[in-house]
Amino acid sequence: MDSLFALLGPGALALAFAITALAGIVKGMVGFALPMIIVAGLGMFLPAELVLAGLILPTLATNGIQALRHGPRVALASVRRFGLFLGVGLIFLVASAQLVRSVSDATFFLMIGIPVSFFSLIQLAGVGFTLREPSKWIEALVGAVAGFIGGLSGIWGPPTVAYLTALNTPKAEQMRVQGVIYGLGALALLVAHISSGVLRIATLPLSIALVVPAMLGMCVGGRLQDRIDQKTFRKVTLAVLLAAGLNLVRRGVVG
Repeated sequence: MDSLFALLGPGALALAFAITALAGIVKGMVGFALPMIIVAGLGMFLPAELVLAGLILPTLATNGIQALRHGPRVALASVRRFGLFLGVGLIFLVASAQLVRSVSDATFFLMIGIPVSFFSLIQLAGVGFTLREPSKWIEALVGAVAGFIGGLSGIWGPPTVAYLTALNTPKAEQMRVQGVIYGLGALALLVAHISSGVLRIATLPLSIALVVPAMLGMCVGGRLQDRIDQKTFRKVTLAVLLAAGLNLVRRGVVG
């Protein structure tokens, strides 16, 4: 606990827990957005490198549960189906992760805020993309974009969700596939950022501590999933993400 207070004061730590719990609730209900909310929330008062370190273990834990919800055999089938996406994404994730410590906070926040804002805006506007059949070139391209952004920021949800939605992936399968893709991505992110030095003895306590509120939030979100109107909640979630994304853009521009 002393090492945590060395990183954050009690008030900042309590706020970090609350933001992570909220991110877990949203994750439990819609299957994604945990890293986006953590980055957008913690990014308001913490340096970029510490934000990235903090989200790594909560992202790994929550996506592991989501991926294995229907058993390892079904999860493995999803890995096979989206193998090209995962393989290309992994290569770009590992490569871009090595750039994190050379990227300024302003650039970091802009690289996250712009795609999060764009994704939220087009979804709120009802703009969608439809693929009649899977394309290897498109799958590889989206995997590369998701991996590159993911390595720098821990966020690969927007391009992944857009791609799965374009394929008209059934809801249950989409939730599982998201868990598999994000879970494997989080595992690669963990290894990559141990190598990059982002996750180290000094930053590890925060990442470990944030696992608890993330898991509790996800449990609450899972219970609420069938009790509220998903369309309304999704719109509210996207509106919050849009506001958070624009705030990150503001922070990247004016500091």
